[in-house]
Amino acid sequence: MTAVLTVNAGSNSLKAHLVDAGSEEVVGSVDVEGPPDSDDTRRALDELSADADGVVAVGHRLVHGGPDLRAPTVVDDAAVGAARRAEALAPLHVPPALRLLDVLRGRLPDVPHVLCPDTAFHADLPEVAATYPLPARWRERHGLRRYGFHGLSYRWALDRAARILDRPADGLSVLMTHLGGGCSVCAVRGGRSVDTSMGFTPLEGVAMSKRSGSVDPGMLLWLLRNGVDLDALEHGLNHESGLLGLSGGRSGDTRDLVAAAGEDPAAALALRVFAHRARRELAAAATSLDRLDALVFTGEIGWDQPEVRADVVAGLSLLGVPGDLTTPPDGDGPVSPPGAAVPVLVVKPREELQLCRDTLSAL
Repeated sequence: MTAVLTVNAGSNSLKAHLVDAGSEEVVGSVDVEGPPDSDDTRRALDELSADADGVVAVGHRLVHGGPDLRAPTVVDDAAVGAARRAEALAPLHVPPALRLLDVLRGRLPDVPHVLCPDTAFHADLPEVAATYPLPARWRERHGLRRYGFHGLSYRWALDRAARILDRPADGLSVLMTHLGGGCSVCAVRGGRSVDTSMGFTPLEGVAMSKRSGSVDPGMLLWLLRNGVDLDALEHGLNHESGLLGLSGGRSGDTRDLVAAAGEDPAAALALRVFAHRARRELAAAATSLDRLDALVFTGEIGWDQPEVRADVVAGLSLLGVPGDLTTPPDGDGPVSPPGAAVPVLVVKPREELQLCRDTLSAL
């Protein structure tokens, strides 16, 4: 068997898969909570890479590629240096990914390692969508632009949607939303990302599990001037906001909130705000399209939370999206009635398989 080891390091977790490069079947996996350089993680990696003779490459998900890593890139000193320059742009994600890269290069030194940036899918955003209305001297000095994220998920979902609709991916004009711990929206025209809700960092856009999404920047300045220090502000926006903050600290998990919504007004409000913000971003992204061939849900929530999907589409009738969704299919497929003007599709997130594809393409 010829296999690719795919590695997805979170801020406090690791998901790794051994993927048969020929069949794209997962033949081994580990899912570990804890720092990427913990003993538990090391033991899990040892177990997964025990059959290293069959591993031809290792693909590493890199949440933020910064200005320099715009495509899947074989690891060398220059690539690692470029990734390190992006650490400050995604401090929750890039540093642990690079620590894990060091660990695995030591364990598997004789196979190529590939960095697969989530930002690569959005690397060619139109200038009008990528440019922030900020002073030119700031944009030029600091490289301020919209990068976009969840690119691995969107690339996989776009190809699956094309197969479901029996149309070429480069001929589709679709809205997609990745709803999970992090959430975003993307408009795709002609196989390219032409607008997306996440921006310079993964904090912009839709409300998320614990991240705020977009809020009034003037409010943040007000907080800084009125007793909230910078570290507390950063922590609150990244770890105490979103569904968790809206529900009064009850949970950042939509499954918990759906179960509690009938008796807990804060949980019900959290779900309503979440759906409203997702609808708002989808409607805004639709202005970058000349038609709408489908709406695609992916991510853990988008794939497996029908109550949330129903709440999101309930406010999109102006776009031709049906509000009467059907029972989800066994796999990827439509959840809208047959003949809907704008089909609504669900696609299971398979970032590990896209990592395998991108790793092999870089080689």
